[in-house]
Amino acid sequence: MPLFIVILGILLLFLLIAKFKLNAFITFIIVSLFVGIAEGMEPVSVVDSIQKGIGNILGFLVIILGLGAMLGKLVADSGAAQRITTHLVEKFGKKNIQWAVVLTGFIVGIPMFYSVGFVILVPLVFTIAAATGLPLLYVGLPMLASLSVTHGYLPPHPAPTALASMFNADIGKTLLYGIIVAIPAIIVAGPIFSRTLKNINATPLKEFLNPVVLKEEEMPSMANSIISALLPVILIAVAALAQLLLPADFFLTKILVFMGNPAIAMLIAVLVAIYTLGLGRGKSMKDVMDSVGSAITGITMVLLIIAGSGALKQVLIDSGVSEYIGGILEQSSISPLILAWLIATVIRVCVGSATVAGLTAAGIVLPLVQGTGVSPELMVLAIGSGSLMLSHVNDSGFWLFKEYFNLSVNDTLRSWTVMETTVGVMGLVGVLVINMFI
Repeated sequence: MPLFIVILGILLLFLLIAKFKLNAFITFIIVSLFVGIAEGMEPVSVVDSIQKGIGNILGFLVIILGLGAMLGKLVADSGAAQRITTHLVEKFGKKNIQWAVVLTGFIVGIPMFYSVGFVILVPLVFTIAAATGLPLLYVGLPMLASLSVTHGYLPPHPAPTALASMFNADIGKTLLYGIIVAIPAIIVAGPIFSRTLKNINATPLKEFLNPVVLKEEEMPSMANSIISALLPVILIAVAALAQLLLPADFFLTKILVFMGNPAIAMLIAVLVAIYTLGLGRGKSMKDVMDSVGSAITGITMVLLIIAGSGALKQVLIDSGVSEYIGGILEQSSISPLILAWLIATVIRVCVGSATVAGLTAAGIVLPLVQGTGVSPELMVLAIGSGSLMLSHVNDSGFWLFKEYFNLSVNDTLRSWTVMETTVGVMGLVGVLVINMFI
């Protein structure tokens, strides 16, 4: 009976989001109330669980996502993203243009939300394709594969960071494992797959062919751009390596671990970027603060969706459903990593949102981490991979790609959907390989 109620709750989640287009945050609250009361909890206790779940997950994430949005805005407005793109294209040359855009997408994608990175980088892709005479998908898909992978796999992006918080996974290890998994996934889904799409002729709408391009003197240097964009990743990675290689009670280890705490790393990165991408380049403090302030408006709904998923997770725990489901899943002969990936995939296909899919799946399989001893970091990556699978007409990313590249629905399915599915499958393969060695 408890499992049947959860299935009904998930079906209600699908129905309200996909069919009735209800806001995902409101839907999560409704489903949380339904599941909690149906499982026999007192109505007041359900409300308490919802409040606790929202507080627990946002207490950690507000700092990370808020500062992450600010950093992404500074990278975009300063011209650092454009500098990275143009410099790499010049260095790699026409022959290796795909590797240039892959690297650009990866560097810019780490600190920047997917939709922001898409809107900023795709017009540059159009410019590159027009200048080189190469097919648009040949140039564009590798960059989008990079953006997609960073969105689904790597902190400080919303879903993987929230998943890491749910599973108590180490952010540094999640990032390191994620990068290892990301490299083959991007190569296969981007440069290799895009070469099979020669018969799809993408012709971008003319209004997207004239992006605002900054002049040479208006952009920061390449070194400044890369260091400013990647500083959080550098600090988190250094802290993870310090924990592995240095004694725990060593003074330097404690300093590096403190600086590598995701919240502190993001704070340091934003403070550095305020100077390196703003004040140090002649901008006033008011202009810089206006820029970072406007960045927050873009993440409010993301925060609310994550908050709603935290509410559902807490109701599942407090009602005893998580333990019940965990007991059932422990008897399954399927690897917990594959099971988590499959659940995230099914939810992704039904709901469309990768974030909703990942966080809902996490609430269901959470007991597997305690019950089976599976690596929480790999569980984050397995769910993240599944949440990217089979993007289709109920996913906003599908339509964003279709409209910008001016494709038919059929050609979008053949290109975008297959690329996203390849990323998801390669992610699972990478996770299972790493699991053999840790």
